[in-house]
Amino acid sequence: MNNSRLATAFITTITISGLAMLGGSLVSLLKTNALHEYQFLALLLLGAVTSRTKVKLPGINGTMSVNLPFMMIAAAQLSLFEAVVVALVSAILQSIPKRGGQFQPVKVLFNASTIVLAAGAAAILLHNGKLVSMHASVALLAACSIFFLVNTLPVATIISLTEGSGMMRIWSSIIHLSFPYYVACTGVTSMVTVVSQRVGWQGPLAALPVMLLMYRSYQRYFESATKSARIAPATAKPLARAAAAN
Repeated sequence: MNNSRLATAFITTITISGLAMLGGSLVSLLKTNALHEYQFLALLLLGAVTSRTKVKLPGINGTMSVNLPFMMIAAAQLSLFEAVVVALVSAILQSIPKRGGQFQPVKVLFNASTIVLAAGAAAILLHNGKLVSMHASVALLAACSIFFLVNTLPVATIISLTEGSGMMRIWSSIIHLSFPYYVACTGVTSMVTVVSQRVGWQGPLAALPVMLLMYRSYQRYFESATKSARIAPATAKPLARAAAAN
C-alpha cells in the first residue's frame, strides 16, 4: 500500500472517530440536558473570532491559533457536547484559507475531526470524578496533555504520509515549536476557570487580551526565524564560493 492510500485510510479513520465523538457527545447531552447558555455562546464566539488569528509554524505545513485556550476553557466549564461544538466551529473557521488560498475540503474535514477528538478527550478527562477528586490541577494537566497528543500526533502523521518525511522528526519539530504555547494555555485556562467561579460567564473575556499579546509575540518570533532561515543559505553560497576559490 503506497503513502497515498495510507493517507486516505488515516484521514478516513480520523474522520469516523471525530463523528463518533460528536455523536457520543450528543447522546450524553440528551441524557443529562446540561446546557450553559451564556457561557457556551461566549466561548463559541471567542473561539470563532480567535480561530482566524493564527501563525504558520516555520519549517512544517502547520499553523497555531489563538483559539486553543477557549477550547480548553469550554472543555473545563461546559458539557461534552458544548465543548465539542466550540472546537468544531473553531476548527472549521481556522482551516478556511485566507483570501487567495485554495479551499481544501479534505483538509478542513481532517483538521476539524482531529480537534473535535482532542477537545472531546480533554472534556471527558476534565469531567472524570476520580481525577477531579485528586485535584482540579491534576485533571487540567491530564486534559491539556491529552489535547496536545491527540491534536499533534495525527497532524505529524498525515504530514509524514503526504510529504514523505519521518513522522517522529515532524512531531519533534511540532513539539519544539508549540509545546511552550500549550503550557502557557494550560496556565491561562487554570486562571480563567478560577476567575469564572467569581464573575461567571464573563471570565473567558479576560483571556482575550492575553492571548492576542501572545499571538503577536509568536508572530514576530516566527517571522524572525523564517527570515533567518532564508538569509542563512543566501549567505552560505558566497562563503562556499570563496572557500572553493581558496
